[in-house]
Amino acid sequence: MMNNDFVSAAKQRQRVLVGMSGGIDSTAACLMLQEQGYEVVGLTIMSHEDEHSSDSLSEAKAAAARIGIDHVVANEQEAFRRDVIQHFVSEYRQGRTPNPCVVCNPCFKFRLLAEWADRLECDYLATGHYVRMAFEDGVHYVVCGCDSQKDQSYFLWRLPQAILRRCLFPLGEQTKQSVRHYLRLKDFALKAESSESMEICFVKGDYRDFLREAWPEIDAEVGEGNYVNTQGARLGTHRGYPYYTVGQRKGLGIALGEPAYVLRINAQKNTVVLGSADDLRATHALLEDDLLVEGETFFAQQDDLSVRIRYRSRPIPCRAERLEDGRLLVHFLSEASAIAPGQSAVFYRGDRLVGGAFVGSQRGLGGIVNSSLE
Repeated sequence: MMNNDFVSAAKQRQRVLVGMSGGIDSTAACLMLQEQGYEVVGLTIMSHEDEHSSDSLSEAKAAAARIGIDHVVANEQEAFRRDVIQHFVSEYRQGRTPNPCVVCNPCFKFRLLAEWADRLECDYLATGHYVRMAFEDGVHYVVCGCDSQKDQSYFLWRLPQAILRRCLFPLGEQTKQSVRHYLRLKDFALKAESSESMEICFVKGDYRDFLREAWPEIDAEVGEGNYVNTQGARLGTHRGYPYYTVGQRKGLGIALGEPAYVLRINAQKNTVVLGSADDLRATHALLEDDLLVEGETFFAQQDDLSVRIRYRSRPIPCRAERLEDGRLLVHFLSEASAIAPGQSAVFYRGDRLVGGAFVGSQRGLGGIVNSSLE
């Protein structure tokens, strides 16, 4: 057995790079890791320029100075535009509904953390995500955070093993309330009381306004289109397909005498299909571009498999199979609704993340399901 002094000394020789936004969670992560004996270095990534990001940078610098750690700033605005914002706009161009955090984490945030960790000779990288880690049979797993209201595992399904093996998530065992309490004890009372944003970091207000700014020709290129029903009959006129998402009910600007929901979007025809809440229900879904932590063994035992089709949605018991064209066909064992192409479907066994995929076009789903059942 090693004594605690030896363990602490060993950790002091290990450096960890923490992504610092200047907010509650990253500040607490730095303090906790320092308390555990790690040599902590803070990194603030400037992804875009606005008043909020400038304030965040100032707060990160101030927090690092108070904690007594080195702090580095990386200006990566061009990479963020290329890797995250362009993808966001491209998805809406295709009539899909993107989740930019799912793309940002592997392609931008954690990629840069790993690169800077190498540059600064840091052994580990860490963030303030509310998730935990598990290691079994040579595989690193993301595990749901203890605070079910803050769990962020859904956004991390695309992180590769090369990144996960270096990750530390000190807030995984905490609740938001306990993190605030911890900051008060550490004499960061003002930080503990600060608010947090739940919005997309680069979109202020309505995403449609951001689309117009990032895609100035949107109204000229797309223009008005038709609302149609499930039989293809015209119901009215809409502003253009990029302004709508599957499952949307409010803001449609059409009165049909009963609640109407967006069922499907056809970017090629600039049509938006409307229907009832019952029409949104689904028993199956087609997924693409999957990343399965357990590889082919993922399909061997599925008794405890579940899937989340949106952040904050409840896990739905399911079965999954690989189609000949490489896509996944998922069978929901309880009610699912509003399957939106572009969103992520994330698989769990209990609270352990075991894979994920993007929701693809559902065109031809009925024939595939019938063939699968034969």
